[in-house]
Amino acid sequence: MRAGRISKAFTLAAAAVLALGACTGTPPAPKESTATATTSQGGNITVLEPAPFTSFNAASTTGQGGTNTRIDYATHSGFNYVDSDLKLVMNDKFGKYEKISDKPLTIKYTINSGVQWSDGAPVTAADLFLQWAAASGYYNDATLDPAFKVVKGSAYFNYGGDTTGLSQTSMPVIGDNGSSLTLSYTKPYSDWETALGSTVSIPAHIVAVRAGLKDADALVSLLQGIPKGDPSAPVKPNPELRKVANFWNTGFDTKSMPDPSLALSNGPYLVKGITAGKELVLTRNVDYNWGTVPTLDTITVHYNSKADAQIAALKAKSADVASPTLTADNLAALAEVKSDGVQTQVGNTLGFDQAVLNFKGVLAKPDLRTAFLNTVPRQDIVDQVAKPLNPDATVLDSFVFRAVQTPYKESTSSNGSAGFAAADIDAAKKLLAGATPTVRILYNKDDPVRAAEFDLISASARMAGFTVTDAGKGSAQWLQALKDGAFDVALYGWTSNPTGSVQVPQVFRTGAPSNLNNFSNTVVDQLTEQLAGEPDDAKQNALKMQIDKLVFGAGYGLPLFQRSAAAAYGPHVSGVQYSPVPVGVWWNVWDWKYVK
Repeated sequence: MRAGRISKAFTLAAAAVLALGACTGTPPAPKESTATATTSQGGNITVLEPAPFTSFNAASTTGQGGTNTRIDYATHSGFNYVDSDLKLVMNDKFGKYEKISDKPLTIKYTINSGVQWSDGAPVTAADLFLQWAAASGYYNDATLDPAFKVVKGSAYFNYGGDTTGLSQTSMPVIGDNGSSLTLSYTKPYSDWETALGSTVSIPAHIVAVRAGLKDADALVSLLQGIPKGDPSAPVKPNPELRKVANFWNTGFDTKSMPDPSLALSNGPYLVKGITAGKELVLTRNVDYNWGTVPTLDTITVHYNSKADAQIAALKAKSADVASPTLTADNLAALAEVKSDGVQTQVGNTLGFDQAVLNFKGVLAKPDLRTAFLNTVPRQDIVDQVAKPLNPDATVLDSFVFRAVQTPYKESTSSNGSAGFAAADIDAAKKLLAGATPTVRILYNKDDPVRAAEFDLISASARMAGFTVTDAGKGSAQWLQALKDGAFDVALYGWTSNPTGSVQVPQVFRTGAPSNLNNFSNTVVDQLTEQLAGEPDDAKQNALKMQIDKLVFGAGYGLPLFQRSAAAAYGPHVSGVQYSPVPVGVWWNVWDWKYVK
């Protein structure tokens, strides 16, 4: 079974993906369909997506987006993928990657013979080299201002993901007649398995020609001849590299069907046609055999952002698969169409809500942080916000693990979360000793979930003696206030990567890009440094458990609950299964079958 390949556009720190959705709770595990209708080879189904397709390069800053990422996923393949249990699995039908040295960390990628683009050209190390060039920032010598605008030097590839890992690599070496690429890191990197090649989406031979070069070999020669950029000593921009990067950045952006060379596939499906703003049609790639082979002839993608319209389309059988936003009203509407053959699965996402304390200001004192945390009614929040969608919803008890991950139970048994299972007003009053400190609570006022969290937390905090200021702001202003530190308590969430450990340092390390609350702990800094360079999974988990305990002990804040989402499908499709990976319901598109 194929599953969710990794998209670096969804990494925690690089995209700063704050969980803003209105869906809540920790729903029950997805259940398999009980449909008994007969499946058949071939057929067409229709999928509803909330936004139109706009680019064949989902890794660029202009191309990243949910629909683009899902179409990229269905039309391309790579060295590994994430299964439904969030475990990384090698796709050895595409090729193999192997660690050939620890000092320095050196990885060799080899693409199997026969893996090809839909124009018949082979997928080669040149494609990996171009991906490395874009995702590493190797050639950039730019200095950026706080708004990430270039003030000096050059920034070439507008990569929308996280460059943390590949920025620590040297120039790759191509071998085995162009079928392999060897990559060496300047220092150990824990997430090396997903840094390159999880999905290979951009054909180097097309970029080369569009940039005025002869072929992919000429592109590689160009890239090999350009030294590493140095922001402290910027040089005159390279015009040939600029042409390559400019085409990579925006040359694959389109709202209608482009020249077929810009829509090449190396995956199970390929794009057959696009009608701007209306639909996109995928057809089965008949040459594809380097992964799970699908059975559907075509998948038609329509666009509608309104959940009620999506549910109505499922009822009318004008759509077969949709993922409507999960609210109590929408869940009730989905229950009403069950008699029309519509099945609904609800499951955890990788996003979670949390209450985070600012270590500068009124809560700088540890006793005051502990006092406030004792007022957070986590169980009440779950009961009133999460359980309307799932009677079995529970409090989330870890900052670094999700409940589906194996180390979660071990970590939560010792990290100190048990001391904050429910509000303890008496304990808070004892710590305050009659003081009435004023705390500003920041949240997104336009998110009903966050508004409900604020109401419950503020009422409880006032009972203990805190003076609460409503610092909530609208959806257009609250994120900037969070970045500016205009809060004592902030209610927000992260959507984390399905695998890997590098996001933990990016949140908890002193001065890290996603450390938004001035948290600083020298032991945590040491552990995150070890974590970023630790390749062994078991040792990574041990380090993360130590960090989890230290973060709780420092009064960082409290996790609240995991967010949830829904997958709904009609009677003419089988094999649909919810998954928390970024591509959502598309994670096992290869298993979808038409039901007569």
